[in-house]
Amino acid sequence: MNNSFSSVTDTYELSNGIQIPCVGFGTWQTPDGEVAYSSVKAALECGYRHIDTATAYGNEESVGRAINDFLKESGLDRKELFITTKLWNRHHSYELAKAGIEESLRKLGLDYIDLYLVHWPNPAMFRDHWQQANADSWRAMEEKVEEGKIRALGISNFRKHHIEELLRTARIRPVVNQIKLCPGICQDELVEYSRKNGMLIEAYSPMGTGGVLKDEFMNSLARKYGHTVAQICIHYSLQRGYLPLPKSVTPSRIRENMDSFGFTIEEEDMKKIDTLSHEGLDIVPLRDPDVVTF
Repeated sequence: MNNSFSSVTDTYELSNGIQIPCVGFGTWQTPDGEVAYSSVKAALECGYRHIDTATAYGNEESVGRAINDFLKESGLDRKELFITTKLWNRHHSYELAKAGIEESLRKLGLDYIDLYLVHWPNPAMFRDHWQQANADSWRAMEEKVEEGKIRALGISNFRKHHIEELLRTARIRPVVNQIKLCPGICQDELVEYSRKNGMLIEAYSPMGTGGVLKDEFMNSLARKYGHTVAQICIHYSLQRGYLPLPKSVTPSRIRENMDSFGFTIEEEDMKKIDTLSHEGLDIVPLRDPDVVTF
């Protein structure tokens, strides 16, 4: 799958008709405080319009402060930004989910969230009734959509059986499945199933939490195409029809990652990237959501 995007502000259209910028600025593993504030502010000043955070990241307040300061200083309208956050595992019930959403809105300092995701489908503390916990949480999320506090709903780390259970009771269907996708981790069956059910695929850790940057083959591709390894990873995601969420706290790299357009990775190279070996690379392995301990 190829896309003719030329900028991080070009958009995909979600199945509910909402436009979402094709690259998001990720904040997983970005410490709260000055680091989160300055990196998000730098990203927005560079031209990113899509910011991805989560309750679990512990940085919503700093991310929100950066967003609001940027809006004041730039004069840009709030509707020009697309902000995502996520329901954390301790909030998987109707009442807890409502409280979690309000807490995120307060920390972010926003009147509404553009995209709200269930972060994990089967938290340890709700494991004996995860299906009902997800259904109840989703009902609370749907009500927040009806109240105008959320524009779109989605899921993260959900596999096929989790999605099937959610769809049994959902009135508003998820428009996004955010999953781990990077060179060597494709999850093709899950990608296909999610797409068949109307979901755009968001790719978190598109550089393998940095591990891919050290790979010899990926560096050879960087030389071949005249781009950095990070840019190759971002473009690879886009070329597969994903929405990548690159993360950086370094202003020069934040700017650099925006220049991931204007070339095409040859199909033979795409296939090699698909099957990249992680041996010797410091890459967090794919986690099974049914056995995670949090």
